[in-house]
Amino acid sequence: MQVLVTGATGFIGGNLARLLVERGYRVRALVRPGSRTLTIDGTPVETVPGDILDGDSVRQAMAGCQAVFHCAAAYTFWAADPRSIYRTNVAGTATVLEAARVAGVSRVVYTSTVSTIGLPSHGLGDEDTQVTPRYLVGHYKKSKYQAEQLALAQAAQGSPVVVVNPTTPVGPWDVRPTPTGGMVLDFLLGRIPAYVGTGMNLVDVADVAEGHILALEKGQPGQRYLLGCRNVTLKEMFAMLQGITGKRAPQFKAPFWLALAAGYLDNLVEGQLLRREPRIPLEGLKVARQPMYVTCQKAVTQLGLPQSPVEPALERAVRWFTDYGYTRGK
Repeated sequence: MQVLVTGATGFIGGNLARLLVERGYRVRALVRPGSRTLTIDGTPVETVPGDILDGDSVRQAMAGCQAVFHCAAAYTFWAADPRSIYRTNVAGTATVLEAARVAGVSRVVYTSTVSTIGLPSHGLGDEDTQVTPRYLVGHYKKSKYQAEQLALAQAAQGSPVVVVNPTTPVGPWDVRPTPTGGMVLDFLLGRIPAYVGTGMNLVDVADVAEGHILALEKGQPGQRYLLGCRNVTLKEMFAMLQGITGKRAPQFKAPFWLALAAGYLDNLVEGQLLRREPRIPLEGLKVARQPMYVTCQKAVTQLGLPQSPVEPALERAVRWFTDYGYTRGK
């Protein structure tokens, strides 16, 4: 089967493209000119120049493909111009979905996020937990929610669109890196003086890639599938990293008001005055007010999603950042 992957130069898309090749799929990647292709270098992935905002290039890349994995997204909690996040995540998704509809592909797997999943006041969130507007903090969450609604609307009209919602993946090939990979890298560089009382659902990025393929093969159009594994506190994640690296985990638990104050100051100085990405992600801090604990039982039961231990995935992330020079000279 010939498949198209958008976002193959990114974290999830790169791991997915590699796994698809291993499984015998013929893989084509839509790649923006000038993009760093480290995630797929040395693989038989066919690269086609284009942009998800350019309908013509998307249609050309999709020609002859039976399925599409739309992984491309702006996964960031800051942008000099927030409108760029909506262009990529919303307008880009609309372009890919429309091209797939016209091409009549047999299946589209859209990569959403746990950020579109509602979190109850008690217990765990799941695919049926409705998200409230109050919970959609920041441009990333809002844009991904809007994009997911486009995917679900097209599925409701009969298109074979399946939505997957990765939680917090960790592992190799996090080139940019993502906000989560950035935390791992900052830990390695000794840049984390404290932690806040929050938590997340960690998952091996290899299992997320596997979940995409399972969604292609077994997923039901119009359904969402959380791709995750283990709920952990941020403190627990740093303790795992300490065990892997021998580096001391932060011991000071910062109250949220202090972390937010530091975030606002950093955003003012670096984000607004210097026009560069702040060291302290203010939007990410706001998101972290409520631990993002979910259950992924639906994907486990219906798709067969693996539940690999997260410690080896963190170890592979550490090794990858080290081997590829991200910690060099430190």
